[in-house]
Amino acid sequence: LQKLIHLLQATDDPLIQEQALITLSNSAAFSVNQDIIRNLDGLSVIGGMLSNCVPKVKEKALNALNNLSMNIKNQEEIQVFITQVCGTVESAPLNSDVQLAGLRLLTNLSVTNDYHQKMINSIPCFLHLLSEGTERTQIQVLKVLVNLSANPAMTRHLLRAQV
Repeated sequence: LQKLIHLLQATDDPLIQEQALITLSNSAAFSVNQDIIRNLDGLSVIGGMLSNCVPKVKEKALNALNNLSMNIKNQEEIQVFITQVCGTVESAPLNSDVQLAGLRLLTNLSVTNDYHQKMINSIPCFLHLLSEGTERTQIQVLKVLVNLSANPAMTRHLLRAQV
């Protein structure tokens, strides 16, 4: 895992980055690896890939963070990327793999009320995706919205959102 994280930092080759992210994502299926990746500063390295201009690299980084977000301690570190992930969801092509990967990560990060405030500005986007997206996109957006709606503090923001 340490070598993969180092490789991810050391290369500019999108194919190598994509493969390293896939491997890290698969490794994150095991909780012990989730802790190891966090302790090796892997979350910030993977999060740094969110600004990559290659859509496949960005998608794989979102997938890796999604798998890593199953751990509460990892969520505490990953939450710093919520605004960036929301921006990615908003700017990605409609129904794209990048958009869906971002929505899946936001779904996991919105299971608890801890980070809902960071998603408020994206509520209009979520509602737009609900009306314009394909069924896959709509289902993923609904998961985020259901999580947000379970928080009484979000009611006003959800009802006042301009669509």
